[in-house]
Parts: sequence; structure tokens; C-alpha cells
Amino acid sequence: MKREYKGSVNTLAATGRERFVSGEVPASRATQDRIEIPEFEPTLIPEGDISPDRFLDRELSWLAFNARVLELAEDPDLPLLERVNFLSIFASNLDEFFMVRVAGLKRRIAAGLAVPSPAGLSPLEVLEQISEAAHELQARHAHVFASQIRPALAYEHFHLVHWDELDDPSKVQLSKMFAEKIFPILTPLAVDPAHPFPYISGLSLNLAVVVRNPVSDKELFARLKVPDLLERLVALDGNRAGTVPGRVARFIPLEEVIAEHLDQLFPGMEIVEHHTFRVTRNEDLEVEEDDAENLLQALEKELLRRKFGPPVRLEVATDINPSILALLVRELDVDEAEVYSLPAPLDLRGLSTIGGIDRPDLRYPKHVAHTSRDLNASETSKAANVFAAMRRRDILLHHPYDAFSTSVQAFLEQAASDPKVRAIKQTLYRTSGDSPIVDALVDAAEAGKQVLALVEIKARFDEQANISWARKLEQAGVHVVYGIVGLKTHCKLSLVVRQEQDGLRRYCHIGTGNYHPRTARYYEDLGLLTADNQVGEDLSKLFNQLSGYAPKTSFDRLLVAPRSVRSGLIERIDAEIANKRAGLPAQVRIKVNSMVDESIIDSLYRASQAGVEVGVVVRGICSLRPGVPGLSENITVRSILGRFLEHSRVFTFANAGDPVVYIGSADMMHRNLDRRVEALVQLSNKEDIAEVNSLLDRYLDSGTASWHLDNAGVWARHHLDNEGNPLLDIQSWLLASRSRPGSAIHR
Repeated sequence: MKREYKGSVNTLAATGRERFVSGEVPASRATQDRIEIPEFEPTLIPEGDISPDRFLDRELSWLAFNARVLELAEDPDLPLLERVNFLSIFASNLDEFFMVRVAGLKRRIAAGLAVPSPAGLSPLEVLEQISEAAHELQARHAHVFASQIRPALAYEHFHLVHWDELDDPSKVQLSKMFAEKIFPILTPLAVDPAHPFPYISGLSLNLAVVVRNPVSDKELFARLKVPDLLERLVALDGNRAGTVPGRVARFIPLEEVIAEHLDQLFPGMEIVEHHTFRVTRNEDLEVEEDDAENLLQALEKELLRRKFGPPVRLEVATDINPSILALLVRELDVDEAEVYSLPAPLDLRGLSTIGGIDRPDLRYPKHVAHTSRDLNASETSKAANVFAAMRRRDILLHHPYDAFSTSVQAFLEQAASDPKVRAIKQTLYRTSGDSPIVDALVDAAEAGKQVLALVEIKARFDEQANISWARKLEQAGVHVVYGIVGLKTHCKLSLVVRQEQDGLRRYCHIGTGNYHPRTARYYEDLGLLTADNQVGEDLSKLFNQLSGYAPKTSFDRLLVAPRSVRSGLIERIDAEIANKRAGLPAQVRIKVNSMVDESIIDSLYRASQAGVEVGVVVRGICSLRPGVPGLSENITVRSILGRFLEHSRVFTFANAGDPVVYIGSADMMHRNLDRRVEALVQLSNKEDIAEVNSLLDRYLDSGTASWHLDNAGVWARHHLDNEGNPLLDIQSWLLASRSRPGSAIHR
């Protein structure tokens, strides 16, 4: 028998992380002062047969998550264009999985650094199971499109057509477009002794073309990239095609238009055959931060290298000539298992063109976010109104049901224009290209306020955009900090310092989501606007850590990774075990995007063994195995996917009848707990605590539509009752409840 916590912060490299983990300091006064844990012998996780089987593999769990996305595309009860979008999202998700997770696993295997997963699988076993599952999922994805979505689109007069199905006027129209808009940007690349096999960029769609020289009768190979700057599906009936119900809208894949005009690209040659193919490459970044004098320059250099990562997947059309396939496999150096043979069209991300058409009758009902009941919508344009509301009470926000523009955005815009505001400090992990948040910070700096922006330029796949916005902020006079060597800054924090009659007052926002106005319309997130002095002091200390050196820092209402999130949550879970043993109310409920960290999972197993009811709501990866007799029979795991992307992170504890609730940025993954700066804030308002607990009641209720995870690691969708009636869709329920004036999360 043993009790083992993996991933201790003491194992962290001593780089820039000493700002958070060096020094013998308390993890957090919140966990020290407010939890009294009676002496008890904790229930232990047994060694032997059940370990490591108690964990599900994280990579296979991610594929199961994407399968749940695909189930939404398969659901005939969902609006058609939403199903189209889920097909596109599935494809985009899988691309990123290969670019990052599969590529990383292959890199570790090649370097001899890969070790067995916590689930007990060897690296090669994981790779083999990924390949098997991914082949099955991609085939199923293509089948859903061909057998369900395409016919359903045709029924609604959306037609994906082939060239030989077109009438002559349409062919003339497309030929003219090809000559004017496509031909000038195409670059055919020959492959012969004088021209080596060309570099194939990641995620690009390509034509493998075989031509014959009529003089020598010799066949030659060429590669032609389908331009990704043009719409993948060409609308033959104008840009507004499909917006009018009942009117025919025709679309043709761009690669078919190009294929019909190959003779113009190879004049004097005979076109023998052509086939589509697509390559996925390793596009994860590897910045050696410890040796980089300038993180910004190092990252820009690495972004250039990303384009030349090794291939990890080759997708080809099913009708490809075997000799052409053999050529691609040899030149790209991919294994047979890395070849995915699929019916055309490849790369169904392009369906987003149709998915984005304005047809309200084929979409979810239009959603208009309402201003929070604690903010007066009629006065949001008046300076300091948000500050006045925050002085009255803490304001718990629930996006997208509460409008981002009249809450968080208004808070920062009013701070920028308010002459009494002296300073603004802000973290930016991801934001939009036309961000009003960035504009507000620029306006504040130009007005002479002290403005600090911590821009995380290592935010995956947003690196280039964040570099651009960082430079824009610097040019406006904002003090820009580019994160911390060795850590990503993932916490979502705003701090405004305002001069008032009784002195300086701090106003804060702590959230679970990014400061991104567009994603705030369809990401489900929680946020807290507060003028609480303790929270203000905590954020001041944390920003000092982010911009300077302050290792011996403790917090009152925050748990901060990489030092105290894991340890603080485990202390809370252990307290629930003690309460259960003492006959006091005990319960743990967690809502996250991912549940992977072994120490957290083992603490939940111990709670279950002690009889504590544990509820977990997870959108994506879950390595926890619920319902195992003697280990986790008191743990329930649910997943909810739908119109909005469930993104909030919530941690609730019964605490002997005095409930404790945290919200914040941290998922239960090693990277969040060990390699990122994350912040969880403890709610203090009793109404807010009750609202969040009521919300989790709904998420975990058996009458709510969700996916259930069993002890074999299999997810099953539960969306109909025994009579075939639909269960409660919690997102629709929240939309309806928030449409009533003065409503809150559970009212």
C-alpha cells in the first residue's frame, strides 16, 4: 500500500519558474487558514492488479472526445448547417491532434525518450491504438458526409457538384474565373533529375499530376498546390448562394476547377491522370527558452521552422494510382499506417463555407446575450457605472448567456476612459484580430495611464497573432511582458486601480475564458467582477510575480499554479474525506475541459473509497475511470457538448455544510498544474456559491442530456428518456432562463 503524488512542483526546472516555486513558503493562506483537517488515516490506492489500469490513456480519450463531436454531426435532430459545422470542427480537431499529440509522441519515440503512459501502455502500443482509432474515425467521418450530410444538403437545395454535371454556361463562368483569379497564383512543380521532389507544406491540399511528353512518350510527375487563400468550395450562383430558402445553390471543389484546366498549366503535354493528397506535419513548437536571450526572436525563428516539420499523416483519395501512392510514401517517408485512404473530397474543413451560410431556418435559434442582472444595461455607456456595480457586490458572469460586451469589455473600456483610473494590468492569452480589449489598453496608455499587458506569445497556433498585438501595444506605450521563461501564462486576469475619495481602490476580473470578444459568443465561461480588497491584493501580488521577482508570495483567495493549485485542491478533497468520516456533509464536484493529472485523480479515488460523492463534468480528455468496484463506484463522469463549447473550470466542495467554490483557468493536466501560471479564485458571495452549485446540479442530473463514461472507458450518449422523449438540453435551458429579465444562473 502506498500513497503517491506524482508531478511535484519540486521537480520543476529552476528557470524563470523560481518566481513561483522557490523559497519555503506556504502554498496558500486560503488552504492553510480555512481548512481544518482532523487527524485521520486516508484511504489508500492499492498497488497491484488495479494499477495502472485505474487510468485511461489520454490520447485515446481525446479521440473518444472527437468521436462525440462526430456524433453531433450524425444527429438528424440537430439543424442541418450546425451538423455541417460539426463535421468541419471534427476535421480541424483531428488535424491539430496529429500536428501536436501524434507528432510529439513520434518525436519522443525517435529520441528514445518515450516512457509507458500512466495507463500502462508502451509508446508503440499507444501509437498503434491511435492509428487504429483514427483510421476508423476518419472513415466514419467521410461516410457521414457521403451518406447523411450530402443528401440532406441536396434536399435543402445545396448541391456539391462535379465538373461533368455542369451546363455549358457554368463551365464558361468557371473557366473565366480560373483565368482571372486562379491561374496567376498556381505554381506547378516538376519532379525529374533536375527538379527534386518539392516540399509539401502541412495541411495543404495538392494535386499529384502525371503528364506525358508526346514526343518522347515519357511520363513525368508534377505537384500542384491548391491555393489555401481561395475559398475551398466555389459558389457557382454568387456569394449569396444558399441564403434564400428553396433557391438552388451549387458548389464545386476548387481542386476540380483546377484539374479541368491542367492543360493550361502544362501546355504541349498530355494530362494522363491526377489525384488529390494532403500531408499533416509536426507543427508543435520547441523553443529552447532557457538559452534564448530574447524569447520574442526565438519564437519567431521557431515559427519559420514549424513549416518544415516531419510528416505524421498522408491523406490520399481512394482512387489514387498505386504507383503514385508509392512515390508519395517514399518521398514523404511515411509508414503504411500513416496513410489514410479516403473518398474525395479530402479535407472536409472546407465545409465551413456552407456551414457559414446565413440560413436561420437551418441553424440554432438566434441567441442574443443579455446584460448581467447586476449591471444596468441602460447605463453601460456612463463612466464608472461598472465600478459602481462592483462596489455594491461581487458580480458573477456566465458567458455567453451574459453579454461579454456589456460586462468585461465595458469594464476595461470604462477603465481606459475614466480619468480617475491610474493603472490597468491585464493578461492576454488569446484575443481577436480586431480586439476592443487591445484597443482599450492602447487608449489607456495614450491617455497617460500606467498599463501592463502580459501577452502570452507561446499560445499554440496564435503565436504570430499575439506577436503582432504585442508590438502594437508596445508602440502605444503599454508595458508589455512576454510571459515567463519555462511557463505559459494562462490565467485570465484584469486589475484596475482607481483613485477614489477614500484612496486607491482595486477592481478585478478573474475568468475561466480568454479576453476574446468573438469566442465569448459561443464559449461557455464563468467570470468574477469584484472590488474585494483581498482579491485586489492577491492580483497585485500575482502581477508583480509575472512582471518582476516575488517568489515568497502567499494569497488569500487565490490558488496559483504551478505552486498551489494541485496541492490546494488535494487538501480540499482530503478535507471532504475527513468530513465524511466524521458524519458531516461531504461532496466534491469538478467541471473542467480535461481530467488527466494522476495526483488529482488518485485523490478523487480516495474520496470515492471513503464514500464521498464525486461528480466530474469533462468536455474533452478524461483519464479517470469511474464506477470501478472498490475504487471509484462513487464517482460519476459526464460530458456535455452542443451549441456552445463548454469551457468553464469549476471546483465545488460541500465543506461540512459551508460550501466552497473556486472558478478559474486551470484544467487538471500536467501542463496546467506544472508548466503554466494558472489562477483559481474562491467565491465569497453566498448567492454566487448557491448559483454555481445549482448549475452543477443541472449538469450532473440524470435528466440532463449528456454522455456518460463507464468503467471500461466507453462513452455513451444519453439524450432520450425511456419513452424516447428528449432529455433537458442544459444550454437551451440556460438560454431560455436568461431571456427572462432579472434571471440568474438557476432562477
